Amino acid sequence: MARSRPTSADVARLAGVSRTTVSFVLNERDDMAISPATRSRVLEAANALGYQPNAPARQLAGGASLTIGLVLRQEPSQVASDALLPQTVQGLGDAARGADYQVLVESLPPTPGGYRRLLHSRRVDGLIISGPLADDVELRRVFEDGFPIVLQGHVTTLNAPSVDVDNVAGAKAAVSHLLECGHKSVAMITNAPLTYTSAQERLDGYRLALQEGGVGFDPGLVAEGAFVAESGYKAMATLLENRSFTAVFVASDVLALGAMGAVRAAGLRIPSDISIVGFDDIPLAAYFDPPLTTVSVPAYDLGKTAGNLLLAQIRGEPVPGRTLLDTDLKVRESVGPEAARQLPQRRTDRTASERS
Repeated sequence: MARSRPTSADVARLAGVSRTTVSFVLNERDDMAISPATRSRVLEAANALGYQPNAPARQLAGGASLTIGLVLRQEPSQVASDALLPQTVQGLGDAARGADYQVLVESLPPTPGGYRRLLHSRRVDGLIISGPLADDVELRRVFEDGFPIVLQGHVTTLNAPSVDVDNVAGAKAAVSHLLECGHKSVAMITNAPLTYTSAQERLDGYRLALQEGGVGFDPGLVAEGAFVAESGYKAMATLLENRSFTAVFVASDVLALGAMGAVRAAGLRIPSDISIVGFDDIPLAAYFDPPLTTVSVPAYDLGKTAGNLLLAQIRGEPVPGRTLLDTDLKVRESVGPEAARQLPQRRTDRTASERS
């Protein structure tokens, strides 16, 4: 079996320094305060291992552009639907300006790779990756070569610094609220395909709340959404067609708006017939009809925290591996008690009764 090539992590372990320090030394960053002894130790370790930096990453890390990049792993139409993005960018921008940096925003389709053009351009000194993909080999290579990276989200197979909200706890609080209101049949619409960590974690929180509430998990009550309101409408229409339930947790407020439209199109009322809880607390959530009960996310703090962590890496400072920010349940008027009423019936049951 072929021997795997050494990485900056191997050099860092042998030299007893961080990967960022390795990157600065090998890219001859004279603007960083690294002692001659440390530089010598890193060079000796690299020579001993036969380490050669990835060329694009070396190009990118070689200069000081005083710019950090925010890479959004979504289609442009999905980016346009991200109602929390302005708050996140504001927080990131405030962190950057505090260190005399600016922010470059790039949208890359949600397919592996896509960083090469940005790497060759030498326009940024570090990257914040929003919505990282677990199977992104190019992202792994850039990280292993020591380039400063912070993930907004989390990839369990990549030990990069990350910032996220506690999706599991937030989803659990949302579903527990529905159970406490007496609902025994609670459906869910995910915010994205389950290849996205946030979607899987919010599903995990949903299942945990059901388990602790003594309610069995029915996979037929879970429908997959995909970022935009239209997918929320379609997912809710499918659930209403095939299942009976009195409440639904929609893991995105944008999708919840579409889901509410599907409920009304089916001739049902919110919350009299179907209670709904969202996730994100976008600025318009309080003005939905009815106002949406939802999990509030600190979007500004997500951006500012990610920016500060990335800037610390660029300076060669140690940073925590994972940072989780708390969420808060905002109770409004889209949830009511599970009254003594008949559940919305399955389409097959109505057809059978009409035939008899």
